[in-house]
Amino acid sequence: MEGWPVVWVNSTLLALNQKQSRVERLERAKEELNDLDQKLQGPRARRRSRRQLADTVGEILGRLRVVDYLKVGIWTEEIHRYRQDRKGRPNANTRYRRETTRRLRVQWTVDQDRIDYDEKSDGMYPLLTNDRTLTAEHVLEAHKRQPNIEKRFQQTKTVHEIAPVFLKNEGRIEALFFLYFIALLIQALIERELRRAMKREQVDSLPLYPEERACPRPTVLQILRLFNSPQRHTLLKDGETVQEFPPQLTDLQSQVLGFLGIPKRVYS
Repeated sequence: MEGWPVVWVNSTLLALNQKQSRVERLERAKEELNDLDQKLQGPRARRRSRRQLADTVGEILGRLRVVDYLKVGIWTEEIHRYRQDRKGRPNANTRYRRETTRRLRVQWTVDQDRIDYDEKSDGMYPLLTNDRTLTAEHVLEAHKRQPNIEKRFQQTKTVHEIAPVFLKNEGRIEALFFLYFIALLIQALIERELRRAMKREQVDSLPLYPEERACPRPTVLQILRLFNSPQRHTLLKDGETVQEFPPQLTDLQSQVLGFLGIPKRVYS
C-alpha cells in the first residue's frame, strides 16, 4: 500500500519443515480425537453436553493448528437393547421392550483440498524493504544477517544486563539507548579485533570456555570472564603505602591482550 518493494523468497528447506510439521500436527490431532471418541464409548464415560464436547474438540484443533485441515462432526449414536417385560425363562409368549441409550460421538475427515492449497505456498515468505536501490538478491543477503542482529539484542540482555527503566522524558530515553548502542559497538569491535588477530596468527581457538575448553569464536562475555580474576593488592601502614602487588597475568591473559593491542602495563 505504501509502495515499498516486496521480495518473495522460496526456501526449499522451510517448505520441507512446514510440510513435516503439518503432517505431525495432523497425526497428533487424529490421535487425540480418537482417544476422545474412545472415552465417549467407555462404560463409565463422563456425560458431556454437545457444547462441552464441541469446546473440547475446538481446543484440540486450535492448539495443534489444524482447524482448516480436519472437519470434525459431532453425532449421536443410538444403542438399542431388548429386555423381557417380566422375569423368568423366556418362551414363545415372552414380550420384550426396547431400551435406547444415546451417546455423543465424534468423527472427522481430512480436507485434502485445503492441504494441497496450503502446500503450494510452503517455503514462501515476503521481505519488505524501504531501500529501492537493493536488488532481490541483496535484500535476501541483508535478511540473512538478521541472526547477527538478534545476537546483539541477546547480548544486551545478558552481558550488559539491560533492565526495565521508567523514563518519561524522550531525551533521557534516547540517551540511555545511545549508551547501550555505544556498549554494543565497543563489544563488536573487541570481538572483531580479537578474531582478526587469531586469524592473522593462525590460532584456531583459545581455551576461554569453562574447564579451558576451546573457543573458536570468542565473544566479549568470554573475554570479560577471563579478566575477572586479576587483583591488585596494596600494603598500608598508618595510612601510607608500603608496597603494591600488581596483578599477575596468566599466559592466556597476556596472549589475549596482545591480540587486542592492549599493553600489559595498563595492569601495572
